[in-house]
Amino acid sequence: MYDRHYDDYFSGTTDRCVGTPPKIVIPLIRQADPVVLKRRPPSGKWSIHEHACHLPVADELFLRRIDVFLSEDKPVINSYDPGRDEPDDALMHVDLEEAVNRYRTLRPELVHKLRSLKPADWAKTAEHDEYNLYSMFVMVRHLVLHDFFHAYRIEELLLCKDWPRPLPMQ
Repeated sequence: MYDRHYDDYFSGTTDRCVGTPPKIVIPLIRQADPVVLKRRPPSGKWSIHEHACHLPVADELFLRRIDVFLSEDKPVINSYDPGRDEPDDALMHVDLEEAVNRYRTLRPELVHKLRSLKPADWAKTAEHDEYNLYSMFVMVRHLVLHDFFHAYRIEELLLCKDWPRPLPMQ
């Protein structure tokens, strides 16, 4: 069932909400002193490099999920958890510059695809193995929150008390 709320929420905001994160995340990555890019915090959580290299992987995943939503009557979406689904150091082996460039080029493709959605597409739901409700709307909101979660984690690492200060913004 279509709810006009989707029009209000996404009218004019797709570009800003979905298109903006690379404009925030990439400068954060560029502020990292090269000596700390692959340094994990004492907690063992991801490094700046890993957060950055994960973002284009997520964009590819979301692009595929949009296709599933649009091409199947009763879509089924499987969860993805890199901590569960990938080796612990997998992202450490990814070339950072290639990942940043993929993130920069995939995001406009994602925005373009979202702009082409019809109003009813936003309300379409899918079965998801982790969530009790998963719609196109929820998925896109998840994408935006996901981006800012990783941006926050990158900034947290940039500001670690005992690490080198961030480089000046470029």
